[in-house]
Amino acid sequence: MSIHPELTYLPTNNEADSKSLNDPEAYTKYVAQLANEYRARRDAKALLAAADTQDTAGSIADGAAFILDQPDKVPARWGNYDEVLWGKGEALMIVGPPGVGKTTVMGQLLRALIGLDRAVLGYHVEPVQRVLYLAMDRPKQIGRALSRNFKEHDRAALAEHVVFHQGPPPEDLAANTDALLNMAREHHADVVVVDSLKDAAIGLSEDAVGAGYNRARQKVLAAGIDIVELHHQKKAGSNGGKPNTLADVYGSTWLTSGAGSVVLLWGDAGDPVVRLSHLMPVMEPVGPFDIIHDHTAGRSTVDGVVDLVALASETPQGMTVGMAAERLFEADKPTKNQRQKARREIEKLVESGHLVVAAAMKNNRGQDVSTYRPGKGHVRQGLFAVTHE
Repeated sequence: MSIHPELTYLPTNNEADSKSLNDPEAYTKYVAQLANEYRARRDAKALLAAADTQDTAGSIADGAAFILDQPDKVPARWGNYDEVLWGKGEALMIVGPPGVGKTTVMGQLLRALIGLDRAVLGYHVEPVQRVLYLAMDRPKQIGRALSRNFKEHDRAALAEHVVFHQGPPPEDLAANTDALLNMAREHHADVVVVDSLKDAAIGLSEDAVGAGYNRARQKVLAAGIDIVELHHQKKAGSNGGKPNTLADVYGSTWLTSGAGSVVLLWGDAGDPVVRLSHLMPVMEPVGPFDIIHDHTAGRSTVDGVVDLVALASETPQGMTVGMAAERLFEADKPTKNQRQKARREIEKLVESGHLVVAAAMKNNRGQDVSTYRPGKGHVRQGLFAVTHE
């Protein structure tokens, strides 16, 4: 008779003969015990296989459904129209040096996520039923910071819709790539807040660790749970200046590669005015623009929003794409990408009737140097001003 491979720990013939000769009843009990252990291991494997199948359920789609049945617009967890800061089913990473207001913005997002507010920085937030907040980076300080966003009359909503995990996670989230999903499921979370990423796993600068954390993140997203992560920049940019590119985010490239959106807050610690830039956009980049923090009230507002219609009205010969890019990005020599974003903003305003083409022109190099003026009745009604009211 062959032995099942799971029962490799059964006694040898000599051991069996010894037990049989010395005490047949004891031998029978011993075999029954081993059989029960085998059945338990078999059942455990079946349960794990069923759980793995459930985790991947819905991950297979035919080619037509996967490509052609995508929504026309990205479903936004946080955003307006095609200006999306955080897409549903994706991870949002908010990065910046210490003290620039990452937790202040997160507190406002948390209020909106549980239905106490409708928008943050002028962008709509889609609420959820349950948020798991991993307060790992100095949890007492996080609690004090969030107390500026919430008051006693918010107690019932907080108790019902938010649960906080204080301190380090029970396991390294990159080493055990199921741990984050298990925590989210345990608390029936629709959104997980990771504050901050450096406390979720040890050695984030190593690709193996970054890839491990990204796998954990993707498992959570595949289960229909959204993630927002707070993280920090390198102390200096890749060129020695302001760290304002994806390469300047601390850690392995897998951290940003697996995110759906990366938003940078830049300034000095404690500054009431910081700069928001969209390093990795979902669709159209949001900003850049300045944010004014009211640290006492825990509120932030957009400052210095560029009104392109007003700019066109102030320019007798009409506004060009280059002029718009200079104003939008505060750049003497806008880059090609900056000019392209300015062009898209102008095209939206033309489509809505806020701007009209004053003169369609090309220079001797074939570049579009058309000018634009305000549409009738639309002076000082630029999209940027309207969007962020």
